[in-house]
Amino acid sequence: MTELIIKPASVAEFAAAVDWAAAEGWNPGLDDLEVFNATDPQGFLMGWLDGKAVSSISVVRYGPDFGFLGFYIVHPDHRGTGAGLATWNAGMAFLADRVVGLDGVVDQQENYRRSGFEFEGRNVRLTGVPALSGIEEASSDVRDVSPADETALLAYDRPFFPDARDIFTRSWVRPGSSASRTSKLALRDGEIIGYGVARACRSGYKIGPLFAEDDQTARNLFIALCKDLPLEGSAGGEVSLDVPESNRAAVALAEDFGLRQVFETARMYRGTIPALPWQKTFGLTSFELG
Repeated sequence: MTELIIKPASVAEFAAAVDWAAAEGWNPGLDDLEVFNATDPQGFLMGWLDGKAVSSISVVRYGPDFGFLGFYIVHPDHRGTGAGLATWNAGMAFLADRVVGLDGVVDQQENYRRSGFEFEGRNVRLTGVPALSGIEEASSDVRDVSPADETALLAYDRPFFPDARDIFTRSWVRPGSSASRTSKLALRDGEIIGYGVARACRSGYKIGPLFAEDDQTARNLFIALCKDLPLEGSAGGEVSLDVPESNRAAVALAEDFGLRQVFETARMYRGTIPALPWQKTFGLTSFELG
């Protein structure tokens, strides 16, 4: 095999990996890539053979101690050639001695265990056209996120992730002038008690994160987010919610609105498994960046 060259990819170059992810059924968001890249521009690696991209991995660094691994893909024409292992090793070397998290698809979980990753919990993707007919309007204490909310929202988000991710969250919630996503806050006595983001994807929409202090707040946010989406009569009107299976109330919420399981992953970590508030996590932010 010609020597594989592995190096950081630009936004334009890594767009090929997003297309590969779409072909695998991962259904990325329409404007995810620029938000992802802003978090850690050096954290998106691609393997090249004779000037052609053949493999990818994202190894995004958060704060001084944590990294999240995603987009581990080898183009089908180059699987079994060693390109995947070489790309994996380069990505793990990039993250060095950090605690590393990932969401592993079923057929790769044993490989991740052999690389030192431990199982934390099972995640399930529930998808469907939300059954909103006759559902009451969301609480009046749910509203759009505004620029003035940034400091409080970042503080609310912090316990839900193993390390600081202000750059990511700021861009994820309010990505410039993007019309492909909407973000909502839930408030009680002026204090944030939950928030959620819905974004347009290659097919339909995803909601994530969906963080809330209690089941009713999560429900109010879900209704408000869905009612802002152009679902009526849309062939792409399905909504997906990625839920930690251990939060049975989150699974029940999705099922109550007619969503059904279509996909699963395992949240796994190399190093100390962080203690996160899974019972307040009604929707994961992203399988790709955590």
